Amino acid sequence: MENRKIRVGITHGDMNGIGYEIILKAFEDDAMFDLCTPIVYGSPKVATYYRKTIGVETNFSIINQAQQATDDKLYILNCCNDDAKVDIGQSTPEAGQNAMLALERVVSDYKNGLIDVLVTAPINKKNIQSDVFCFPGHTEYLEACLGNGDKALMILLNEHLRVALATGHIPVRDIASAITSDVLEEKTALFSNSLRNDFGIEKPRIAVLALNPHAGDDGLIGKEELETINPTISKMREQGILCFGPYAADGFFGSGNYTHFDGVLAMYHDQGLAAFKALSMDDGVNFTAGLPVVRTSPDHGTAYDIAGKGIASAQSLRSAIYTAIDIFRNREREKECSANPLRKLYYNKRDDSDKLKLDSIE
Repeated sequence: MENRKIRVGITHGDMNGIGYEIILKAFEDDAMFDLCTPIVYGSPKVATYYRKTIGVETNFSIINQAQQATDDKLYILNCCNDDAKVDIGQSTPEAGQNAMLALERVVSDYKNGLIDVLVTAPINKKNIQSDVFCFPGHTEYLEACLGNGDKALMILLNEHLRVALATGHIPVRDIASAITSDVLEEKTALFSNSLRNDFGIEKPRIAVLALNPHAGDDGLIGKEELETINPTISKMREQGILCFGPYAADGFFGSGNYTHFDGVLAMYHDQGLAAFKALSMDDGVNFTAGLPVVRTSPDHGTAYDIAGKGIASAQSLRSAIYTAIDIFRNREREKECSANPLRKLYYNKRDDSDKLKLDSIE
């Protein structure tokens, strides 16, 4: 693989939250530039405002096109309204509009091959809604824009734990009906493929959580385990995917049983993420698996309550950048390994001297 710096497109998220603070803090360390060329899609004016407000000394250069970015510095690509007004800690329509402008531009640049990976700072899922963005989050938007028909899978991860979600941003009342055999088969296969191709785990072991308390107690408090989850686990194992369960979520995480698996498939958002964030809030990463694009983000939200106070941690964003780079490299290695496979050989005929001849299939 060509040894070059990876171009990381970073959206500024909601400009009234902690997005700019964690971006500027993440690149206080010059060692970050040894790994990548970071391009922040946002507003130089707003970045300057936050740099003064929180007292960081991170320098950046202003560009209007991604092609203008070279190595060894932070770039702010100006793609927002010039008169953008910051209301720290407030949800405003203007913040949503500027978050959308950054997201649209980075998607366009990715399609044109100008960036390699995408890292998104947190948005407010309410104020970003518009005729263009009518999705419950980044995951669904990127699936529609960049999936090419592929389905996305949300994975929250850190060095020790990976949690994927069978269902995503849907109301709790709709969860049970959304968990079908087809959905579980699709998500389990996506998870297994990602663990192999994105994380380099040859034979991943996946723990599947139950939907109901106590895994349904043999149908006493819910039949989804008996009718849907158990049969799907058996079917996936027959296909060679190493999945186990279903495990009652409380005991599974409380006992530390998750340490025996390469990944955990949770049935719904809060079942998996409440436990994950309790264990991994400082360095957790949200990764959108299943799509051609490598996209990661911090595992936290806009944090309006601490915005502008200079106390937000950049560790989750830094981890998101590291993860995006690692996954991109893993995918590039996989492409190289499979680009020129050995030609298949077989013996198919004998010559007059009864010696075996070797023919090849091109």
